[in-house]
Amino acid sequence: MRLSELKSQGRVPALPLDIQLADAAGPGTLQLLSLLRVLPGQRYVGAAVWRGRPVLAKLLVGSRAARHFQRELAGVKALAAQGLPTPVLLADGLDEGEGGWLLFEFLADAHSLADAWAQVESLPLLADEQQAVLAEALTAVAQMHAKGLWQEDLHLDNLLRANGQLYLIDGAGIQVEQAGKPLSRPKVLENLGVLFAQLPKQLEPFIEELLVHYLLANGEHGLPLEALLKQVDKVRQWRMRDYIVKVGRECSLFSVRAGAFLLRAIRRSEEAAMLPVLARADALLDEGHLYKTGGAASVGKVEAGGRQLVIKRYNIKGVAHWLKRFWRPSRAWHSWVEGNRLQFLGIATPKPLAVQEHRFLWLRGRAYLVTEHCPGQDAIQHLEPYRESGRVPEPEMAALLQLFDDLIRQRISHGDLKGYNLFWHEGRWSLIDLDAVCQHGNDRSFAPAFERDRARFLRNWPASSGLYRVLDERLPRFQP
Repeated sequence: MRLSELKSQGRVPALPLDIQLADAAGPGTLQLLSLLRVLPGQRYVGAAVWRGRPVLAKLLVGSRAARHFQRELAGVKALAAQGLPTPVLLADGLDEGEGGWLLFEFLADAHSLADAWAQVESLPLLADEQQAVLAEALTAVAQMHAKGLWQEDLHLDNLLRANGQLYLIDGAGIQVEQAGKPLSRPKVLENLGVLFAQLPKQLEPFIEELLVHYLLANGEHGLPLEALLKQVDKVRQWRMRDYIVKVGRECSLFSVRAGAFLLRAIRRSEEAAMLPVLARADALLDEGHLYKTGGAASVGKVEAGGRQLVIKRYNIKGVAHWLKRFWRPSRAWHSWVEGNRLQFLGIATPKPLAVQEHRFLWLRGRAYLVTEHCPGQDAIQHLEPYRESGRVPEPEMAALLQLFDDLIRQRISHGDLKGYNLFWHEGRWSLIDLDAVCQHGNDRSFAPAFERDRARFLRNWPASSGLYRVLDERLPRFQP
């Protein structure tokens, strides 16, 4: 196969794949064995064999191949020129009309710091294991900054552990201010903001402590905490807006099909499991345990592929109901977007896995939402033992206060915060039934919506009960 033909192979080309390339030694065949990252029609990255040697191949095709090739090559050379650890570039080439390619040494048994973080993320905040991962990342970033370089797309996936060494990868994102001279303070704050914005919000109080690891490797500048936190918040807001756009379009994270008769979005990692579920959604609901049936929605716990899921079917009750619903996004789609928003913001909710709207010439009809099942107890059941005394165990109370603080900080209202829509699971309160969730753009609209949520939550218990009095006293109020 010629390199240019790769752009027509889609997201999942049949492997192994032989691609004809030519370097200084002459023509050769690259055998592509597996794919690690794919941007269909543009970029294919994977393990391969070149002239009998295992390599990591980055293949660039399409109309922007030449520009992407030059960026990648320039970044790789900048890292190497400053003596920063990066995989050795073994061969490269750019063929007009065909595409570009870069072949790197293959790092066996390599794991990213993102993988390392995933293994320790559930531990208590700033546990030794967490601090070790973040210290490694901050040290590597500090060393890069000390040489006048920064990674535009800085995240833990671009820091790779192998052979007892931490490597910087993805040359396309490498930028140079003044090679060999420490990066300016504004650029340092900007780049660190990108890194910290991707970590859990709960780590924010520990940023000053974590910065010690950076300063030990690059103490060129004092780093004002307030300025850094402003940058972190700025990047977080941008990342959230970008992520919300992605939940509704085809990308590496989501598989989306949109047409005149169907709208379907699935987490790409769940696509193989969810397609059969969506195809049999009605039958699975009939076979499952129904929480709610009839009316505007049917909700049930179902078994599929050896796991428990929740399917919520949004029904059309009749012509009048359809006339109210067909012209606007379905409640299933709204819940899909808001569920992904809450997940992104670190506010617990069952993971949304798939959504599907049935349409007729783009006019919306019945819709389905599939989420993970939350096996915990709802707030009514879980807090019942403390109704009279009001002595809620501190873990539950602290988590409840944290949830309300998070909702205030993000200006999010739930819209129906009854006790049955809040579940205690794995040390956190998890929100369900997101049909009316809203992130407000200003305090004027958020203030009354939050007060309604707070009042609705308190009405789960008699005003004369100890639990009501304690919650009313301790739950935060919004102060514009």
